[in-house]
Amino acid sequence: MSTPGDYDKLRKEIEHHNRLYYDQAKPEISDAEYDRLYQRLVEMENEHPDWVRPDSPTQVVGGHAIDRFEKAPHRIPMLSLEKAYSQEEVASWIASMERELGRTVEWSFTVEPKVDGDSLELVYENGALTLAATRGDGRIGENVTHTVRTIRRVPRAIPDAPELVEIRGEAYLNLKDFREINRKLEEKGEEPFVNARNLVSGSLKQKDAAVTRSRPLRFVAYALGALKGRRFASHDEVLAWLRSLDFEIPPYQVCRSVGEIQDYWEKMSTARETLEHEIDGIVVKVNDLSLRDQLGSRSKSPRWSIAYKFPAREETTEVRNIEWNVGRSGKVTPVAKLRPVFISGVTVSNASLHNVAQLDRLDVRIGDTVLVTRAGDVIPYVVKVIESKRPPDAAKPPIPEKCPVCGAAVERTETDVLCTNSFACPAQFKKAIDHFCSRPAMNIEGFGPEWIEQLVNKGLLVTVADLYSLDLGKLLTLDRMGEKLAQNMLRAVEGSKKTTLPRFLNALGIKHVGEATAAALAEHFGGVEPLRTAGAGELEEVRDVGPAVAESIHRFFQDARNVKVVEQLLQAGIQFKAPERKGDQLAGQILVFTGGLDRMTREEAKALAVAHGGKTADSISKTVTLVVAGPGAGSKLEKAAKLGITVIDEEAFLKRIGR
Repeated sequence: MSTPGDYDKLRKEIEHHNRLYYDQAKPEISDAEYDRLYQRLVEMENEHPDWVRPDSPTQVVGGHAIDRFEKAPHRIPMLSLEKAYSQEEVASWIASMERELGRTVEWSFTVEPKVDGDSLELVYENGALTLAATRGDGRIGENVTHTVRTIRRVPRAIPDAPELVEIRGEAYLNLKDFREINRKLEEKGEEPFVNARNLVSGSLKQKDAAVTRSRPLRFVAYALGALKGRRFASHDEVLAWLRSLDFEIPPYQVCRSVGEIQDYWEKMSTARETLEHEIDGIVVKVNDLSLRDQLGSRSKSPRWSIAYKFPAREETTEVRNIEWNVGRSGKVTPVAKLRPVFISGVTVSNASLHNVAQLDRLDVRIGDTVLVTRAGDVIPYVVKVIESKRPPDAAKPPIPEKCPVCGAAVERTETDVLCTNSFACPAQFKKAIDHFCSRPAMNIEGFGPEWIEQLVNKGLLVTVADLYSLDLGKLLTLDRMGEKLAQNMLRAVEGSKKTTLPRFLNALGIKHVGEATAAALAEHFGGVEPLRTAGAGELEEVRDVGPAVAESIHRFFQDARNVKVVEQLLQAGIQFKAPERKGDQLAGQILVFTGGLDRMTREEAKALAVAHGGKTADSISKTVTLVVAGPGAGSKLEKAAKLGITVIDEEAFLKRIGR
């Protein structure tokens, strides 16, 4: 049975992979593995809706805009798609739409290949291309107009154009072009790209458009965003119009039943190996645009479309070695070093083994032949060992008795090996700096792994507090560091001094303390000093803090080294802003939000509640006075009814705060 701790751990793991995938274009697990993690999170939240947080990966779209580029807000959010993996799940999706509409429908769907690239929005005003933007976080992307203009199949202007049209699609690269670019990089002794998608993403985000021009990117248009001055009745009409404008469009088909959708899926699955570019499934969309308007969208995904994914691809290869990586928490993770094998467009040489328990369960040995699966990512995973091919001398890898990075003693748990040298292990410290600077923590942009690596190796960062003693001279000692970038980084450090107490507590990297627990601690104690001096018993009085979490927090503040770092951070000028107050309409109220919201995310709704004098909770209890419920609300409503708590919808909530 899952616990809140299991949920929090899984949520953080998915957030970590989202940062790697969306922000750094450096994913470390396969799409298939990510989908399994995500589906498990969905299952946990369905079983325990009171655990759902507004910043859960199920509630928000993946990435966020990178500040190197001008921000580009989307008039209509660019949402993610829900996923299906079987014909039955597609049928269930159609049934859910009929339930939403309250009637049966004679359906018409467009189906098309799901191109594995980077999403773009092209904005044409009176026929002229005025903006090209990445998806970003779905609401705000990055302005990449200068690089998109170099893509040959993107028109600079369109004829007979409406006043405004946003054309959405995917930038991608043919596999033969991807391999040729990598070949030239390797000839020059440079590191090749791990897959075509990463190359596309990196190409779009070049400051020098000449670099992008040298790479034969392509663009396939598959949808519209905002539109003024023209109307369409169906999506196939939209695609026909896009084709008339000389845009490349996907090879779509109109289907009227689950069986026809399945036939198309099987046809594309078979054709997948012969296509010039990567696809990882098909996209099914309601064809009738008026029905789409009736169905609407959830906070993260439209109700009228779904991605029907292909199964993960698998290949066999040989394990040449097993190496050990050290994470921020000190976890020492095994990684299989493989005989390079080409799997669906990517040469794979590493595979995750997750932890010691997984290594033992699979009984992976050096020299084994293993089945490896991937779906377009950097580090795939080992599915199983082909024991019939095991050589007689296949050796079990020795479990480290010392940290492979710092040489300190390790602690063995049921599932993991942990480095005990949390304060001085370089690997842990570098990841701790990365966490401290991350968006949910102190939000210090610009400090990527390359700069953190150099800063630590040069002794310029010994504790996280040393970030606030950096100056221009120190930063300019780093390889490839320019003065403008250094100044931007220093501004980001200075700007982070005005933060909030929850962000600061999250940034400290206390074991078991993530965003939710940090917010609960901040609300309960109101400052660092009361928290520092609190005993384990007092800590357990905080909402959602159990004995293990309380002990971890208490132990953190009992260590003089931690206390000294916290004092140094405060002496550096870090100040905690109080939440912005806009009114007192909700004074004395404790609110719980449950189900879907149409006009805002749960995080935005909670912020509004606090700004208008209220408090928020994540679960139903006798102290809760008001529940705001949207579509999909479950057990929280039942609990609220039993306790006689008032329940309102999103519109009523907005009226209460005068919006």
